[in-house]
Amino acid sequence: MFFLEFLKDMFSEPAILMGLVAFVGLIAMRAPGHKILTGTLGPILGYLMLAAGADVISANLDPLSQMIETGFHITGVVPNNEAVTSVAQKVLGVETMTILIVGLVVNLLVARFTRYKYVFLTGHHSFFMACLLSAVLGAVGFEGTSLILIGGFFLGAWSAISPAIGQKYTLKVTDGDEIAMGHFGSIGYYLSAFIGELVGKGSKSTEDIEVPEKFGFLRNTTISTALTMIIFYLVSAIAAGPEFVSTLSDGKSPYLFAILCGLKFAVGVTIVYSGVRMILADLLPAFQGIADKVIPNAVPAVDCAVFFPYAQTAVIIGFISSFVGGLIGMFILGAAGGVLIIPGLVPHFFCGATAGVYGNSTGGRRGAIVGAFVNGLFLAFLPALLLPVLGELGFSNATFGDFDFGWIGILLGKVGGQFGQMGIYVIMAAVLLVLVLPSVVHPSKIAINNEGMETD
Repeated sequence: MFFLEFLKDMFSEPAILMGLVAFVGLIAMRAPGHKILTGTLGPILGYLMLAAGADVISANLDPLSQMIETGFHITGVVPNNEAVTSVAQKVLGVETMTILIVGLVVNLLVARFTRYKYVFLTGHHSFFMACLLSAVLGAVGFEGTSLILIGGFFLGAWSAISPAIGQKYTLKVTDGDEIAMGHFGSIGYYLSAFIGELVGKGSKSTEDIEVPEKFGFLRNTTISTALTMIIFYLVSAIAAGPEFVSTLSDGKSPYLFAILCGLKFAVGVTIVYSGVRMILADLLPAFQGIADKVIPNAVPAVDCAVFFPYAQTAVIIGFISSFVGGLIGMFILGAAGGVLIIPGLVPHFFCGATAGVYGNSTGGRRGAIVGAFVNGLFLAFLPALLLPVLGELGFSNATFGDFDFGWIGILLGKVGGQFGQMGIYVIMAAVLLVLVLPSVVHPSKIAINNEGMETD
Protein backbone atom coordinates (compact mmCIF):
# COMPACT_ATOMS: atom_id res chain seq x y z
CA MET A 1 0.00 0.00 0.00
CA PHE A 2 2.84 2.40 0.87
CA PHE A 3 4.57 1.67 -2.45
CA LEU A 4 1.33 2.23 -4.40
CA GLU A 5 0.76 5.49 -2.55
CA PHE A 6 4.32 6.59 -3.38
CA LEU A 7 3.88 5.71 -7.07
CA LYS A 8 0.52 7.48 -7.21
CA ASP A 9 2.01 10.63 -5.71
CA MET A 10 5.04 10.50 -8.00
CA PHE A 11 3.12 9.89 -11.23
CA SER A 12 0.50 12.53 -10.40
CA GLU A 13 3.27 15.16 -10.08
CA PRO A 14 3.85 16.60 -13.58
CA ALA A 15 7.15 18.16 -12.48
CA ILE A 16 8.61 14.79 -11.42
CA LEU A 17 7.11 13.08 -14.47
CA MET A 18 8.73 15.58 -16.82
CA GLY A 19 12.04 15.23 -14.97
CA LEU A 20 11.91 11.43 -15.28
CA VAL A 21 11.12 11.68 -18.99
CA ALA A 22 14.02 14.07 -19.53
CA PHE A 23 16.30 11.78 -17.45
CA VAL A 24 15.39 8.69 -19.50
CA GLY A 25 15.84 10.62 -22.75
CA LEU A 26 19.26 11.94 -21.77
CA ILE A 27 20.38 8.48 -20.62
CA ALA A 28 19.20 7.06 -23.96
CA MET A 29 21.24 9.75 -25.74
CA ARG A 30 24.26 8.85 -23.54
CA ALA A 31 24.62 12.47 -22.48
CA PRO A 32 27.47 13.35 -20.06
CA GLY A 33 26.69 13.42 -16.34
CA HIS A 34 26.52 17.19 -15.97
CA LYS A 35 24.05 17.48 -18.87
CA ILE A 36 21.90 14.71 -17.36
CA LEU A 37 21.81 16.65 -14.08
CA THR A 38 20.94 20.04 -15.59
CA GLY A 39 18.66 18.56 -18.27
CA THR A 40 16.66 16.66 -15.64
CA LEU A 41 16.38 19.57 -13.19
CA GLY A 42 15.43 22.08 -15.92
CA PRO A 43 11.96 20.67 -16.72
CA ILE A 44 11.29 19.99 -13.01
CA LEU A 45 12.11 23.56 -12.00
CA GLY A 46 10.31 24.93 -15.06
CA TYR A 47 7.12 23.07 -14.23
CA LEU A 48 7.32 24.08 -10.56
CA MET A 49 7.64 27.66 -11.76
CA LEU A 50 4.62 27.17 -14.05
CA ALA A 51 2.67 25.65 -11.14
CA ALA A 52 3.69 28.52 -8.85
CA GLY A 53 2.40 31.00 -11.43
CA ALA A 54 -0.82 29.01 -11.79
CA ASP A 55 -1.24 29.06 -8.00
CA VAL A 56 -0.86 32.85 -7.97
CA ILE A 57 -3.47 33.12 -10.75
CA SER A 58 -5.89 30.75 -9.00
CA ALA A 59 -5.46 32.44 -5.60
CA ASN A 60 -6.32 35.81 -7.10
CA LEU A 61 -9.22 34.49 -9.16
CA ASP A 62 -10.95 33.19 -6.03
CA PRO A 63 -11.79 36.65 -4.55
CA LEU A 64 -12.83 37.85 -8.04
CA SER A 65 -15.27 34.94 -8.27
CA GLN A 66 -16.72 35.76 -4.83
CA MET A 67 -17.09 39.45 -5.70
CA ILE A 68 -18.92 38.58 -8.94
CA GLU A 69 -21.27 36.17 -7.14
CA THR A 70 -22.06 38.74 -4.44
CA GLY A 71 -22.11 41.83 -6.61
CA PHE A 72 -24.37 40.36 -9.26
CA HIS A 73 -26.42 38.12 -6.91
CA ILE A 74 -25.57 34.79 -8.57
CA THR A 75 -25.91 31.49 -6.71
CA GLY A 76 -25.33 28.02 -8.13
CA VAL A 77 -22.64 25.39 -8.65
CA VAL A 78 -19.06 26.35 -9.52
CA PRO A 79 -17.35 23.51 -11.46
CA ASN A 80 -14.11 22.54 -9.75
CA ASN A 81 -11.95 19.50 -10.57
CA GLU A 82 -10.11 19.56 -7.25
CA ALA A 83 -13.30 19.71 -5.17
CA VAL A 84 -15.03 16.70 -6.73
CA THR A 85 -11.74 14.76 -6.73
CA SER A 86 -11.20 15.34 -3.02
CA VAL A 87 -14.70 14.01 -2.29
CA ALA A 88 -14.20 10.95 -4.50
CA GLN A 89 -10.83 10.14 -2.95
CA LYS A 90 -12.49 9.41 0.38
CA VAL A 91 -14.55 6.65 -1.26
CA LEU A 92 -12.37 5.46 -4.14
CA GLY A 93 -8.80 6.30 -3.14
CA VAL A 94 -7.16 2.92 -3.83
CA GLU A 95 -9.05 2.41 -7.10
CA THR A 96 -8.13 5.88 -8.34
CA MET A 97 -4.40 5.59 -7.71
CA THR A 98 -4.25 2.08 -9.21
CA ILE A 99 -6.13 3.19 -12.34
CA LEU A 100 -3.66 6.09 -12.60
CA ILE A 101 -0.65 3.75 -12.64
CA VAL A 102 -2.26 1.24 -15.06
CA GLY A 103 -3.29 4.15 -17.29
CA LEU A 104 0.28 5.45 -17.49
CA VAL A 105 1.54 1.98 -18.45
CA VAL A 106 -1.19 1.60 -21.11
CA ASN A 107 -0.31 5.04 -22.52
CA LEU A 108 3.34 3.98 -22.92
CA LEU A 109 2.36 0.65 -24.51
CA VAL A 110 -0.02 2.37 -26.93
CA ALA A 111 2.70 4.90 -27.83
CA ARG A 112 5.23 2.09 -28.39
CA PHE A 113 3.13 -0.29 -30.46
CA THR A 114 0.58 1.86 -32.33
CA ARG A 115 0.67 5.04 -34.39
CA TYR A 116 -0.65 7.03 -31.39
CA LYS A 117 2.88 7.90 -30.26
CA TYR A 118 1.85 10.59 -27.80
CA VAL A 119 3.12 10.40 -24.21
CA PHE A 120 0.79 12.30 -21.85
CA LEU A 121 2.84 14.25 -19.29
CA THR A 122 0.18 16.25 -17.40
CA GLY A 123 0.01 13.98 -14.37
CA HIS A 124 -2.57 15.89 -12.32
CA HIS A 125 -5.06 15.69 -15.19
CA SER A 126 -4.40 11.95 -15.47
CA PHE A 127 -5.21 11.77 -11.76
CA PHE A 128 -8.49 13.70 -12.21
CA MET A 129 -9.51 11.42 -15.10
CA ALA A 130 -8.63 8.31 -13.06
CA CYS A 131 -10.94 9.63 -10.34
CA LEU A 132 -13.80 10.22 -12.80
CA LEU A 133 -13.37 6.76 -14.34
CA SER A 134 -13.27 4.97 -10.98
CA ALA A 135 -16.49 6.74 -9.90
CA VAL A 136 -18.47 6.20 -13.11
CA LEU A 137 -17.33 2.60 -13.72
CA GLY A 138 -17.88 1.75 -10.05
CA ALA A 139 -21.47 2.98 -10.34
CA VAL A 140 -22.04 0.67 -13.32
CA GLY A 141 -21.04 -2.28 -11.15
CA PHE A 142 -17.38 -2.84 -11.93
CA GLU A 143 -15.12 -3.52 -8.96
CA GLY A 144 -11.71 -4.88 -8.06
CA THR A 145 -9.43 -5.97 -10.90
CA SER A 146 -12.00 -5.39 -13.67
CA LEU A 147 -12.60 -1.81 -12.51
CA ILE A 148 -8.86 -1.09 -12.43
CA LEU A 149 -8.05 -2.69 -15.81
CA ILE A 150 -10.99 -1.12 -17.67
CA GLY A 151 -10.41 2.29 -16.08
CA GLY A 152 -6.68 2.07 -16.81
CA PHE A 153 -7.40 1.10 -20.42
CA PHE A 154 -9.70 4.10 -20.97
CA LEU A 155 -7.24 6.48 -19.27
CA GLY A 156 -4.20 5.25 -21.21
CA ALA A 157 -6.06 5.09 -24.52
CA TRP A 158 -7.53 8.61 -24.25
CA SER A 159 -4.15 9.96 -23.09
CA ALA A 160 -2.74 8.86 -26.47
CA ILE A 161 -5.79 9.50 -28.67
CA SER A 162 -6.73 13.00 -27.46
CA PRO A 163 -3.40 14.65 -28.45
CA ALA A 164 -3.60 12.96 -31.87
CA ILE A 165 -7.10 14.21 -32.70
CA GLY A 166 -6.06 17.85 -32.95
CA GLN A 167 -2.33 17.54 -33.64
CA LYS A 168 -2.74 19.30 -37.01
CA TYR A 169 -4.05 22.31 -35.09
CA THR A 170 -1.33 22.07 -32.45
CA LEU A 171 1.33 22.17 -35.18
CA LYS A 172 -0.28 25.42 -36.40
CA VAL A 173 -0.23 26.88 -32.89
CA THR A 174 3.44 26.01 -32.29
CA ASP A 175 4.61 26.63 -35.86
CA GLY A 176 5.86 23.05 -36.04
CA ASP A 177 7.40 22.59 -32.58
CA GLU A 178 7.34 18.88 -31.76
CA ILE A 179 4.87 18.95 -28.84
CA ALA A 180 1.20 17.97 -28.48
CA MET A 181 -1.76 18.96 -26.30
CA GLY A 182 -1.75 16.99 -23.04
CA HIS A 183 -4.78 18.43 -21.24
CA PHE A 184 -8.31 17.08 -20.81
CA GLY A 185 -9.95 20.17 -22.21
CA SER A 186 -8.58 19.10 -25.58
CA ILE A 187 -11.79 18.69 -27.60
CA GLY A 188 -12.79 22.24 -26.65
CA TYR A 189 -9.49 23.58 -28.03
CA TYR A 190 -9.77 21.64 -31.27
CA LEU A 191 -13.38 22.78 -31.65
CA SER A 192 -12.20 26.36 -31.23
CA ALA A 193 -9.59 25.85 -33.97
CA PHE A 194 -12.23 24.29 -36.24
CA ILE A 195 -14.56 27.24 -35.64
CA GLY A 196 -11.64 29.55 -36.40
CA GLU A 197 -11.36 27.94 -39.83
CA LEU A 198 -15.05 28.62 -40.45
CA VAL A 199 -15.28 32.24 -39.29
CA GLY A 200 -11.77 33.62 -39.51
CA LYS A 201 -11.04 33.90 -43.22
CA GLY A 202 -9.00 37.07 -43.74
CA SER A 203 -8.86 37.91 -40.03
CA LYS A 204 -5.45 39.03 -38.81
CA SER A 205 -3.74 37.27 -35.93
CA THR A 206 -4.30 38.64 -32.44
CA GLU A 207 -0.53 39.05 -32.27
CA ASP A 208 -0.61 41.47 -35.23
CA ILE A 209 -3.00 43.95 -33.62
CA GLU A 210 -1.70 47.39 -34.52
CA VAL A 211 -1.11 49.54 -31.49
CA PRO A 212 -0.47 53.31 -31.86
CA GLU A 213 2.97 54.38 -30.73
CA LYS A 214 1.66 56.16 -27.64
CA PHE A 215 0.05 52.88 -26.55
CA GLY A 216 3.13 50.84 -27.42
CA PHE A 217 3.50 49.84 -23.77
CA LEU A 218 0.46 47.57 -24.27
CA ARG A 219 2.67 45.24 -26.32
CA ASN A 220 4.23 44.32 -22.99
CA THR A 221 2.08 41.32 -22.09
CA THR A 222 2.53 41.74 -18.34
CA ILE A 223 1.39 45.38 -18.41
CA SER A 224 -1.56 44.81 -20.76
CA THR A 225 -2.71 41.82 -18.69
CA ALA A 226 -2.42 43.88 -15.49
CA LEU A 227 -4.48 46.77 -16.91
CA THR A 228 -7.18 44.42 -18.24
CA MET A 229 -7.50 42.55 -14.95
CA ILE A 230 -7.48 45.73 -12.82
CA ILE A 231 -10.62 46.82 -14.71
CA PHE A 232 -12.20 43.40 -14.11
CA TYR A 233 -11.43 43.53 -10.37
CA LEU A 234 -12.50 47.13 -9.83
CA VAL A 235 -15.86 46.66 -11.58
CA SER A 236 -16.49 43.51 -9.52
CA ALA A 237 -15.41 45.22 -6.28
CA ILE A 238 -17.71 48.19 -6.93
CA ALA A 239 -20.61 45.82 -7.67
CA ALA A 240 -19.96 43.77 -4.51
CA GLY A 241 -19.61 46.87 -2.33
CA PRO A 242 -16.81 47.90 0.03
CA GLU A 243 -18.35 46.15 3.01
CA PHE A 244 -18.19 42.69 1.40
CA VAL A 245 -14.80 43.26 -0.23
CA SER A 246 -13.41 44.20 3.20
CA THR A 247 -14.18 40.64 4.36
CA LEU A 248 -11.77 39.40 1.67
CA SER A 249 -9.08 42.05 2.03
CA ASP A 250 -8.17 41.63 5.72
CA GLY A 251 -8.97 45.27 6.44
CA LYS A 252 -7.07 46.65 3.46
CA SER A 253 -8.82 49.32 1.37
CA PRO A 254 -11.27 47.36 -0.83
CA TYR A 255 -10.32 49.14 -4.04
CA LEU A 256 -6.59 48.97 -3.36
CA PHE A 257 -7.13 45.24 -2.72
CA ALA A 258 -8.84 44.92 -6.12
CA ILE A 259 -5.99 46.73 -7.88
CA LEU A 260 -3.35 44.57 -6.15
CA CYS A 261 -5.23 41.39 -7.11
CA GLY A 262 -5.18 42.47 -10.75
CA LEU A 263 -1.44 43.18 -10.56
CA LYS A 264 -0.70 39.86 -8.83
CA PHE A 265 -2.71 38.05 -11.50
CA ALA A 266 -0.45 39.57 -14.18
CA VAL A 267 2.63 38.51 -12.20
CA GLY A 268 1.26 34.95 -12.08
CA VAL A 269 0.84 34.91 -15.86
CA THR A 270 4.41 36.14 -16.31
CA ILE A 271 5.75 33.41 -13.99
CA VAL A 272 3.84 30.84 -16.08
CA TYR A 273 5.50 32.12 -19.26
CA SER A 274 8.96 31.93 -17.67
CA GLY A 275 8.33 28.37 -16.47
CA VAL A 276 7.14 27.31 -19.92
CA ARG A 277 10.29 28.62 -21.57
CA MET A 278 12.40 26.70 -19.07
CA ILE A 279 10.44 23.46 -19.66
CA LEU A 280 10.73 23.63 -23.43
CA ALA A 281 14.42 24.54 -23.39
CA ASP A 282 15.34 21.25 -21.68
CA LEU A 283 12.43 18.86 -22.24
CA LEU A 284 12.30 18.88 -26.05
CA PRO A 285 15.99 18.06 -26.66
CA ALA A 286 15.92 15.36 -23.94
CA PHE A 287 12.67 13.89 -25.28
CA GLN A 288 14.43 13.33 -28.58
CA GLY A 289 16.37 10.54 -26.85
CA ILE A 290 13.10 8.75 -26.05
CA ALA A 291 11.81 9.38 -29.56
CA ASP A 292 14.99 7.86 -31.04
CA LYS A 293 15.71 4.97 -28.66
CA VAL A 294 12.75 3.98 -26.45
CA ILE A 295 9.50 4.90 -28.26
CA PRO A 296 10.50 5.80 -31.83
CA ASN A 297 8.98 9.11 -33.01
CA ALA A 298 7.31 9.74 -29.63
CA VAL A 299 5.75 13.17 -29.10
CA PRO A 300 5.40 14.75 -25.61
CA ALA A 301 1.85 15.89 -24.75
CA VAL A 302 2.13 18.80 -22.32
CA ASP A 303 -0.07 21.07 -20.18
CA CYS A 304 -2.28 23.70 -21.83
CA ALA A 305 -0.37 26.60 -20.26
CA VAL A 306 2.71 25.58 -22.27
CA PHE A 307 0.93 26.98 -25.34
CA PHE A 308 0.28 30.44 -23.89
CA PRO A 309 3.55 32.07 -25.06
CA TYR A 310 2.76 31.20 -28.70
CA ALA A 311 -0.07 33.81 -28.79
CA GLN A 312 0.00 35.94 -25.67
CA THR A 313 -2.66 38.44 -26.73
CA ALA A 314 -4.99 35.56 -27.64
CA VAL A 315 -4.65 34.32 -24.05
CA ILE A 316 -6.44 37.37 -22.64
CA ILE A 317 -8.95 37.59 -25.53
CA GLY A 318 -9.73 33.87 -25.10
CA PHE A 319 -10.22 34.19 -21.34
CA ILE A 320 -12.65 37.11 -21.66
CA SER A 321 -14.58 35.53 -24.55
CA SER A 322 -14.86 32.19 -22.76
CA PHE A 323 -16.04 33.90 -19.57
CA VAL A 324 -18.73 35.81 -21.52
CA GLY A 325 -19.78 32.49 -23.09
CA GLY A 326 -19.98 30.96 -19.62
CA LEU A 327 -22.18 33.81 -18.38
CA ILE A 328 -24.56 33.49 -21.33
CA GLY A 329 -24.60 29.70 -20.85
CA MET A 330 -25.51 30.26 -17.20
CA PHE A 331 -28.43 32.53 -18.15
CA ILE A 332 -29.67 30.00 -20.74
CA LEU A 333 -29.57 27.24 -18.11
CA GLY A 334 -31.46 29.48 -15.69
CA ALA A 335 -34.12 30.32 -18.28
CA ALA A 336 -34.51 26.61 -19.07
CA GLY A 337 -35.01 25.80 -15.39
CA GLY A 338 -31.69 23.99 -15.04
CA VAL A 339 -28.99 24.24 -12.38
CA LEU A 340 -27.04 27.48 -12.62
CA ILE A 341 -23.42 26.72 -13.49
CA ILE A 342 -21.52 29.77 -12.28
CA PRO A 343 -18.52 30.39 -14.56
CA GLY A 344 -15.47 29.10 -12.71
CA LEU A 345 -12.75 31.62 -13.40
CA VAL A 346 -9.95 29.04 -13.17
CA PRO A 347 -11.28 26.76 -15.95
CA HIS A 348 -12.37 29.77 -18.00
CA PHE A 349 -8.90 31.28 -17.72
CA PHE A 350 -6.83 28.19 -18.51
CA CYS A 351 -9.28 26.50 -20.93
CA GLY A 352 -10.62 29.73 -22.41
CA ALA A 353 -7.14 31.14 -22.95
CA THR A 354 -6.03 27.95 -24.68
CA ALA A 355 -9.16 27.94 -26.84
CA GLY A 356 -8.28 31.51 -27.81
CA VAL A 357 -4.75 30.46 -28.79
CA TYR A 358 -6.10 27.60 -30.94
CA GLY A 359 -8.87 29.71 -32.50
CA ASN A 360 -6.34 32.39 -33.36
CA SER A 361 -4.06 29.86 -35.08
CA THR A 362 -6.71 29.11 -37.71
CA GLY A 363 -8.95 32.18 -37.70
CA GLY A 364 -7.05 35.12 -36.28
CA ARG A 365 -8.92 37.53 -34.03
CA ARG A 366 -12.38 36.31 -35.06
CA GLY A 367 -11.31 32.71 -34.51
CA ALA A 368 -9.97 33.52 -31.05
CA ILE A 369 -13.12 35.39 -30.00
CA VAL A 370 -15.76 33.04 -31.46
CA GLY A 371 -13.87 29.81 -30.74
CA ALA A 372 -13.27 30.72 -27.09
CA PHE A 373 -16.86 31.96 -26.74
CA VAL A 374 -18.22 28.58 -27.90
CA ASN A 375 -15.77 26.87 -25.54
CA GLY A 376 -17.26 28.98 -22.72
CA LEU A 377 -20.79 27.86 -23.61
CA PHE A 378 -19.71 24.22 -23.38
CA LEU A 379 -18.03 24.91 -20.03
CA ALA A 380 -21.53 25.80 -18.78
CA PHE A 381 -23.57 23.08 -20.48
CA LEU A 382 -21.29 20.04 -20.02
CA PRO A 383 -20.87 20.42 -16.22
CA ALA A 384 -24.65 20.90 -15.96
CA LEU A 385 -25.29 17.66 -17.88
CA LEU A 386 -22.62 15.82 -15.87
CA LEU A 387 -24.05 16.99 -12.54
CA PRO A 388 -26.95 14.47 -12.45
CA VAL A 389 -24.56 11.61 -13.34
CA LEU A 390 -22.25 12.52 -10.46
CA GLY A 391 -25.26 13.16 -8.22
CA GLU A 392 -26.32 9.54 -8.72
CA LEU A 393 -22.86 8.54 -7.50
CA GLY A 394 -23.26 10.55 -4.31
CA PHE A 395 -21.33 13.70 -5.31
CA SER A 396 -24.11 16.24 -4.90
CA ASN A 397 -23.43 19.83 -6.04
CA ALA A 398 -20.00 18.86 -7.38
CA THR A 399 -18.94 18.59 -11.01
CA PHE A 400 -15.82 18.65 -13.17
CA GLY A 401 -15.06 21.84 -15.08
CA ASP A 402 -13.11 20.86 -18.20
CA PHE A 403 -14.46 19.71 -21.56
CA ASP A 404 -13.22 16.10 -21.75
CA PHE A 405 -14.26 15.21 -18.20
CA GLY A 406 -17.77 16.37 -19.09
CA TRP A 407 -18.41 14.41 -22.27
CA ILE A 408 -16.57 11.26 -21.16
CA GLY A 409 -18.40 11.18 -17.81
CA ILE A 410 -21.76 11.75 -19.53
CA LEU A 411 -21.09 9.09 -22.20
CA LEU A 412 -19.93 6.36 -19.83
CA GLY A 413 -22.55 7.23 -17.21
CA LYS A 414 -25.48 7.25 -19.64
CA VAL A 415 -24.37 4.16 -21.61
CA GLY A 416 -23.60 2.27 -18.40
CA GLY A 417 -26.93 3.27 -16.90
CA GLN A 418 -28.87 2.26 -20.01
CA PHE A 419 -27.02 -0.90 -21.12
CA GLY A 420 -25.04 -1.89 -18.03
CA GLN A 421 -21.54 -3.36 -18.23
CA MET A 422 -22.13 -4.66 -21.77
CA GLY A 423 -22.43 -1.06 -22.98
CA ILE A 424 -19.03 -0.25 -21.48
CA TYR A 425 -17.47 -3.29 -23.18
CA VAL A 426 -18.87 -2.11 -26.53
CA ILE A 427 -17.22 1.31 -26.02
CA MET A 428 -13.95 -0.47 -25.12
CA ALA A 429 -14.11 -2.48 -28.35
CA ALA A 430 -14.69 0.72 -30.36
CA VAL A 431 -11.71 2.42 -28.68
CA LEU A 432 -9.50 -0.63 -29.34
CA LEU A 433 -10.50 -0.51 -33.01
CA VAL A 434 -9.58 3.19 -33.16
CA LEU A 435 -6.15 2.37 -31.70
CA VAL A 436 -5.37 -0.50 -34.08
CA LEU A 437 -6.97 0.60 -37.35
CA PRO A 438 -4.50 3.38 -38.38
CA SER A 439 -1.56 0.94 -38.18
CA VAL A 440 -3.42 -1.45 -40.49
CA VAL A 441 -4.89 1.03 -42.98
CA HIS A 442 -1.92 3.41 -43.25
CA PRO A 443 1.25 1.87 -41.73
CA SER A 444 3.87 4.46 -40.84
CA LYS A 445 6.57 5.07 -38.27
CA ILE A 446 5.38 8.66 -37.78
CA ALA A 447 2.82 9.53 -35.11
CA ILE A 448 -0.69 9.79 -36.53
CA ASN A 449 -1.65 13.34 -37.57
CA ASN A 450 1.96 14.39 -37.04
CA GLU A 451 3.00 13.61 -40.62
CA GLY A 452 3.79 17.24 -41.20
CA MET A 453 6.90 16.68 -39.13
CA GLU A 454 8.18 13.79 -41.28
CA THR A 455 11.62 14.40 -42.72
CA ASP A 456 13.72 12.56 -45.28
